Amino acid sequence: MVTLLLDQTRLEVVLSPVERAATFQRENLRIARETITKVQLTDDAWTWLRGVPGPGTHIPGILAAGTWKGAATTDFVLIRRRRPSVVIDLEGDEQYQRLIFTTRHGLALTQALRLDVSEEAVDVVEIAGTAPIPVVKGRQRPVIRPRPV
Repeated sequence: MVTLLLDQTRLEVVLSPVERAATFQRENLRIARETITKVQLTDDAWTWLRGVPGPGTHIPGILAAGTWKGAATTDFVLIRRRRPSVVIDLEGDEQYQRLIFTTRHGLALTQALRLDVSEEAVDVVEIAGTAPIPVVKGRQRPVIRPRPV
């Protein structure tokens, strides 16, 4: 599972040695924070794949790792089985238009991206864990009581 580090200027996707080998990446992914346009959580990342696998590893339904190339798009993919995942759309990044990876910390990432963070890179789980929890009062459902007879 990838580790996500965030600071004021960029998101860093830290890959383990096994993930680097499977994706054919020599270094961690460093994405400028201003290029992130949308972050979506999904339970089935396989439906988000577009194009054909480029350099990387692909075992259908089990592992998709590496670069996926479409007609005008290049995506970085690291999907394991049918686990919760994150889809990050990018605009203006020189290498990728979309990142899709499996992580348990997708919700923490979305929360951390909304906050002002320190200048040094910190794990998104720590950022989200120390942030105040917003309380949203939703609409209460009416109480339905039986009519007296």
